[in-house]
Amino acid sequence: MKSFCRAAMIALAALFGVGFASAAHADSGTISIRIVKAGFVIGGSAGSGVLHFHGHNYPLSIGGLSYGFTFGASETRFHGRVTNIHRPSDVAGVYAQGGAGAAVGRGAQAVVLTNQRGAVLTLTGEQTGVIVSLDLSGLALSLK
Repeated sequence: MKSFCRAAMIALAALFGVGFASAAHADSGTISIRIVKAGFVIGGSAGSGVLHFHGHNYPLSIGGLSYGFTFGASETRFHGRVTNIHRPSDVAGVYAQGGAGAAVGRGAQAVVLTNQRGAVLTLTGEQTGVIVSLDLSGLALSLK
């Protein structure tokens, strides 16, 4: 619980800090990620992905926890853009989100997330599985 609170605080600081950070020299790239989420009250997620930045591919590792009402399992494949980065390592960090949702079968997903470095993920994708959730979740991305 203590690490969850810390992740939530970092995410809030990142959200407020984005408005103050200078984006004059920031760049962008594309990202594809696959996340598998499962849980009963406390949930976990894991996955992998690829950041495409300045003509190079950078493999990503993804992990996370959620706390609240979570029941079931799902897989989501996201594709989109990452903005406000200067180097590939700026993508690494904790992204926090609160939300409610349910999926049975297939469903479209869209999300915008920010980490403590100001990197902004704008993702769309498709979720498959059976899951119901009303939770706060933290997602940690790291370069492999």
